[in-house]
Amino acid sequence: MCLGIVGRIVTLAAEGDHPDLARVEVAGLTRNINVGILRDEKLVPGDWILIHAGFAMEKIDEQTARNQMSALRDYTGGDEDSADEDAS
Repeated sequence: MCLGIVGRIVTLAAEGDHPDLARVEVAGLTRNINVGILRDEKLVPGDWILIHAGFAMEKIDEQTARNQMSALRDYTGGDEDSADEDAS
């Protein structure tokens, strides 16, 4: 079974830098994620993505992202995350 983690794009790489990398907020931490698989999606800061093993696998809408984060919290018994704080 694979586990996909939800993240929100903060910044995309500048041209010439590593163009397949983006800074993505995941559970309150920002990390580099390879978004090369989604090259044709026209990603922008604020987009939600599903991540597996450091790679963005799918662009998702905000409601799907919130549903996924809620399901993960229910499964792990975790607290509210920063994405819920952004909604207030």
